[in-house]
Amino acid sequence: MKNRCPKCNFGRAWKLTDGRLQCRSCRHRFTPRKSVWEQYRISETQKKQLLEYFVLGVPVYRARWRLSCSRDTAERFFRDIRRVLAREEQFAEPLGGKLEMDESPFGGRRKGKRGWGAAGKILVFGIIKRNGTVRLSIVPNRRYHTLRQEIQKYTKPGSLYYTDDYEAYASVALRGERVVVKKEKGRPKGRDHINGIEGFWSYAKNWLYQYRGVQRKFFHLYLGEISYRFNHRDQDLLPLIHTLLLKTQYTDI
Repeated sequence: MKNRCPKCNFGRAWKLTDGRLQCRSCRHRFTPRKSVWEQYRISETQKKQLLEYFVLGVPVYRARWRLSCSRDTAERFFRDIRRVLAREEQFAEPLGGKLEMDESPFGGRRKGKRGWGAAGKILVFGIIKRNGTVRLSIVPNRRYHTLRQEIQKYTKPGSLYYTDDYEAYASVALRGERVVVKKEKGRPKGRDHINGIEGFWSYAKNWLYQYRGVQRKFFHLYLGEISYRFNHRDQDLLPLIHTLLLKTQYTDI
């Protein structure tokens, strides 16, 4: 039971007039645990409307004239959904098989140096299983030790790794077989490629564009949302996310 007494773990309690519960065994009073869905005091209809907007990818600023609750409530609701999705992706199993790996900088266009040396960018490392799922992580740099740690965390030994010729990927040969994809004028030479992960970067950046900028402190939540959407691209997200919101305790996100 989700409302077991935190003091003696007894599973039955009385409901008090102030909304709290009192354990029938030790008489300890405590606040009942609520799911993310139950945490919001707006009506079921309002929550279902917000969830549908979220699934359809409608930002709050675009739906503001159709909201039946305050804009602040809608923004908090969307943010908590992203927390749940990011948490779900965090506990996903490591990938195995044919894997493509790459890094990409995220952030708006700024004056000054372009590319890897651009200021204010967020570096994201990605691993995608061909015709399968993706794993993403924010990394501080592209150094050997940083990428090796992420590869060990998100992949299974014995996998077939497709990478570009960046020297930091040399260590993957110790975990499995490595195929180096070389390019000429931006196009892969030969039949080997990493088109899967490069296509995902385009998908992710196009999805983020509609928000007209994301606060850095919340970027990891949007990244979790994008990862979840991509990994469940062949499923109806509405019932999936609704189930997650019902079973995830608000104190766990």
